[in-house]
Amino acid sequence: MGRIFEVRKATMFARWDRMAKQFTRIGKEIVIAVKASGPDVATNPALRRCFQNAKSVGMPKDRVEAAIKRAMGKDTTSYEEIMYEGYAPHGVALLVDAATDNHVRTVANVKSHFNKGHGAMGNSGSVSFQFKKMGVFKLKPEGLDIEDLELELIDFGLDELGESTDDEGNNIIVLRCAFVDFGKLQKALEDKSITPISAELEWIPTTTVPVTDEQAEDVSKLIERLEQDEDVNKVFHNMA
Repeated sequence: MGRIFEVRKATMFARWDRMAKQFTRIGKEIVIAVKASGPDVATNPALRRCFQNAKSVGMPKDRVEAAIKRAMGKDTTSYEEIMYEGYAPHGVALLVDAATDNHVRTVANVKSHFNKGHGAMGNSGSVSFQFKKMGVFKLKPEGLDIEDLELELIDFGLDELGESTDDEGNNIIVLRCAFVDFGKLQKALEDKSITPISAELEWIPTTTVPVTDEQAEDVSKLIERLEQDEDVNKVFHNMA
């Protein structure tokens, strides 16, 4: 299926700031997963995904266990997952994935970020039609034959397979599947004893917007502002 070119932006975060943000995000995801389906990873695929992602970013085991204990407590904060939509400068569409315990606070903050970043927050459905929700698995290439892997997984929902690089320039294999096939492909990888570097649900743009370097910098500043908000998990865009 060829090489996968992922939509990227230049990161402006220091490494430790980025790790802290990832730990917070995964901690919230663990709480959401445990509250939804319990603490048993054998029967909770969402929790298994959280464990994989925690391992991929080096999240300490004690922090993972603490998140599970918090989720099982009676007084644990409940997080609501919300997707905000809008446009950055130069017509670039943004989807803002958030998990919050205070919707009023979060929507006000996100709207403020859009305004200060010279963008515009939109209504539900105003941007999401330009994306499709997909499962994205990233694998280490060692010991794997891409052509054989493609043939083995195509019956389990594999939609795209290709080579790419991570943020540090290391070679990786990227698998994508439809959202509804995420669990099936996850199980197929487990059955083959393949442990992904990460397993995420992402919004992939169906079309992209070409921008100049200067325009890309404007968009990246707004994305950075949004990503620094404590309630925001991820920001997806369709910038080429």
